[in-house]
Amino acid sequence: MHHAPMITWVGLIPGLNQLPGHVANAILISLLIVIMVLIGTRKIRSLDPEELIVPEGKFTLQNLLESMVEGIVKLIGDTLGENVARDYLFVIGAGIFFILFCNLSGLIPGFNPPTGNINTTAACALTVFFLTHYFGWKEHGPKYLKQFVGPFLWLAPLMIPIEIIGHLARPMSLSLRLFGNIMGDHLVAAIFVMLAPILVPVPLAFLGLFVAFVQTFVFTLLALAYFQGAISHDH
Repeated sequence: MHHAPMITWVGLIPGLNQLPGHVANAILISLLIVIMVLIGTRKIRSLDPEELIVPEGKFTLQNLLESMVEGIVKLIGDTLGENVARDYLFVIGAGIFFILFCNLSGLIPGFNPPTGNINTTAACALTVFFLTHYFGWKEHGPKYLKQFVGPFLWLAPLMIPIEIIGHLARPMSLSLRLFGNIMGDHLVAAIFVMLAPILVPVPLAFLGLFVAFVQTFVFTLLALAYFQGAISHDH
């Protein structure tokens, strides 16, 4: 028995409908984020610096974005230090917005969350993995490699394989955790909606909202922990 293909928003857009579903959805969400940021910051570009100090008295997209950015900067500052918070804002901020909006897209009919596909979460996790070592090397130079040797040189034959395995396990853990939770939430919601389409969707929507924010927060905290370990001078 053949099932009718599910109709999605990206399937109606020429060009995107030729791409794999998770890629097309990720591109569409990225474009929506860029448009939202451009709309939210259009007034900032036209104002004098002194006028930016006084916030608007009503709720606007600009106020929402400013609150989110301030929260992200504070989170980075609490983990990596206030003096470098804004240096890492472009990486952490972009990751938070992308992952959060990908997660939330699963609550909209006609969207399949890109983070419900292992390829998307693996790409995010590998980005964190390579940036971790890039930031570590940038901060310490060749001395960064000492963390793989261990506290004593005679322990190097034992510590190097352990450290390499531990570092390689990080992107696997990050990608599987995010993928499993988002995919599981999406499947459970779909099953319950088919069984009880009238009453069940409302509490499931709140559950999906909770999962979307929590998984974004967990992914971000782990990424910050890896960055902190790479740039720290303690080791």
